Amino acid sequence: MSIFYHHRSWLLGFLTVLIVTTFLPLSDAKSAQYAAVIMDARSGKVLHSSNANTKLHPASLTKMMTLYVAFEAVENGEISLDKKITISKKASQEVPSKMYYKAGTKVSFRYLIRAAALRSANDAATAIAEAVAGSERAFANRMNLVARMMGMKNTHFVNAHGLTENGHYSTAMDMSKLGRHVIYDYPEYFHLFSKIDMYASGTQIYNSNRRFLKAYSGADGIKTGYTSKAGFNLVATAKRGNKRIITTVFGGRSVVTRNNEVARLMDIGFNKAASNVRLVKPQTPPYSRFSINGIALAELDAPLLRPNNNFKTIEEVVVVESTTEIDKLFSDPNITEIYAGDTFDPPTPDEKEKSLFKNIPQRPIELTALKGLDDLTRNAGVSLGLFYSKQQADKKSIEVFLAVPRELRTPAKEHIVEVNNNYQLQFIWLTEAQAVRVCETLSHRGQECEVLYLG
Repeated sequence: MSIFYHHRSWLLGFLTVLIVTTFLPLSDAKSAQYAAVIMDARSGKVLHSSNANTKLHPASLTKMMTLYVAFEAVENGEISLDKKITISKKASQEVPSKMYYKAGTKVSFRYLIRAAALRSANDAATAIAEAVAGSERAFANRMNLVARMMGMKNTHFVNAHGLTENGHYSTAMDMSKLGRHVIYDYPEYFHLFSKIDMYASGTQIYNSNRRFLKAYSGADGIKTGYTSKAGFNLVATAKRGNKRIITTVFGGRSVVTRNNEVARLMDIGFNKAASNVRLVKPQTPPYSRFSINGIALAELDAPLLRPNNNFKTIEEVVVVESTTEIDKLFSDPNITEIYAGDTFDPPTPDEKEKSLFKNIPQRPIELTALKGLDDLTRNAGVSLGLFYSKQQADKKSIEVFLAVPRELRTPAKEHIVEVNNNYQLQFIWLTEAQAVRVCETLSHRGQECEVLYLG
């Protein structure tokens, strides 16, 4: 998740956790940045807790509820997994992490689900909300309704992605309850959260939780979350023998320390949990598409949305990996605003081999800088379609290259990738702004073009 942030204090500490008070009180937030719950998933019994009911910022853990409602909508016939969803301007302008969908693009609902579950894409989450409920506001109302029926007493959602906003909060206890519902209410979809990588809209995406999934024996889900105000959050589940443990941590100081803490708590949970515990699944909230007790969903607890919904258009994306580089950004007088993006781990050598962008390094931190910046990481490219052979792709590349603006020919590098026995033609090593310009130019000339971004 990404948030608008003015100061550099979190950056100088390299993503130090900060929690602040919102208009609905986050009790003891400053003194309770860390919160944790260990739960026996089979019974819902809490085996250990710390600040479990303190209202904190959930960040992208929010997407567990977004996806839960999406699963509910699919299973009850509201929407099909194959339905093509038109990306709205609002969804396209969400700040990173995102898939960089362009407004007007049509995306299958199933790919939006994958992007939100694995990549934690904000634009996908907003598109899901709008597709199911017609608007983010109506969807947030529905999220809150479902949360109340789950017994999440200290949670209130304002958006579908977890971007920090007034009135958007949850607790370690409530998120543990939600995680348990996802596991048992929709087991046919829960497997998504255990995937290391998947394809969505022709792009390979990696699970933001894959490091923990690979490192901890028995781990099989569920969701990470990060903003500078929330810290590094994780709801995780693992199964060993007939035991299943859910562990939730809020306020981790880094991916590594958070994962280590979750692993430590998981071990405690497996040691404390009895071997023979009868499975008592949580009661699935009753389904009601339009109303509850005669009250329309859109009228229930209407939350505050972002002031005027006034996000500026992203001009450039800068990827940095050190506090020195971050300091340079803040010293640049041309930059007036910075959004802090989700952190993610660089791909392993094996993952690089499977990636469409083999030659572009993945970086640990995304920043979106507005108002111009010259020194950009070239982490974007364009896809120009699939071809039956390399020869066809080579021939097309010559034709396309001549149509590309002259000043973009030097940085652009041709890249042909084999995809399902076909060959995808790409030009890579561009900034996102350059990739967008290339696609705009080629689209005007009738050439299919899609911006690709490794993130």
